[in-house]
Amino acid sequence: MKLDPQLSEDLIRVAHLLADAARDVILPYFRSPDLGADNKLVEGYDPVTVADRAAEAAMRDLLAHHRPDDAILGEEMGAQAGTSGLTWVLDPIDGTRGFLSGTPTWGVLIAVGDAAGPVIGIVDQPYTGERFIGTPDGAKLIRAHSSRALRTRAERPLSEAIIFTTFPEVGSPAEQAAFQAVAARAQLTRYGMDCYAYALIASGQVDLVIEAGLNAYDVQGPIALIHAAGGIVTDWEGRPAHNGGRVLAAANQAIHAEALAILRASVAS
Repeated sequence: MKLDPQLSEDLIRVAHLLADAARDVILPYFRSPDLGADNKLVEGYDPVTVADRAAEAAMRDLLAHHRPDDAILGEEMGAQAGTSGLTWVLDPIDGTRGFLSGTPTWGVLIAVGDAAGPVIGIVDQPYTGERFIGTPDGAKLIRAHSSRALRTRAERPLSEAIIFTTFPEVGSPAEQAAFQAVAARAQLTRYGMDCYAYALIASGQVDLVIEAGLNAYDVQGPIALIHAAGGIVTDWEGRPAHNGGRVLAAANQAIHAEALAILRASVAS
């Protein structure tokens, strides 16, 4: 999707307003000894807190005022139809387990785009004060009152790569085996960073993030950010990943191709 400059400027403005509002709502709850969580699953554990719900509500209120014709898809409050052809995709706290544990690796995910995928995306970490944003003009990190451009890592073989996933089990046993087939050839494998791992790809720190079982709101903000920084995000077949599922995020085309070939071969076997 190619954005008119005036529209792009307005969408970026509103995206920052949403991120600011979510920060203000969430931070008082972080590391609060009294914070509890409801479990959204009958079997397993998928926590949601009052901070998740309040942050999404605050962002939706702003959209109702500034972009009333746009659609919304949010993790906690579902889908709301629009007429503009644009959809805001919101995950108020990606990494609620980390949020409950007091680790600063969760984040607020915001994206806007059309049916073809996101064109603007934010990964915001309120506690560290880091805002990673990808737009049609590129990617940057904003912290305090300064900003710097972001660029993904240069090409290197998989044997020299750093790879991330959030959960050691990744997904199904077959998906875990596929991930391990890639990780076995990498230099360093790390776990448990949630959305922050995608920001590290955009920042030029790591090479690959491989995950499965994701939703659109888990990945659209990171997709726009990584693409703007020069990286690539697809599913495990090399197709668009903005609707979620199995996701392969890479710093560049070369290492993406190397990891994709291993994933394909492992899943097919």
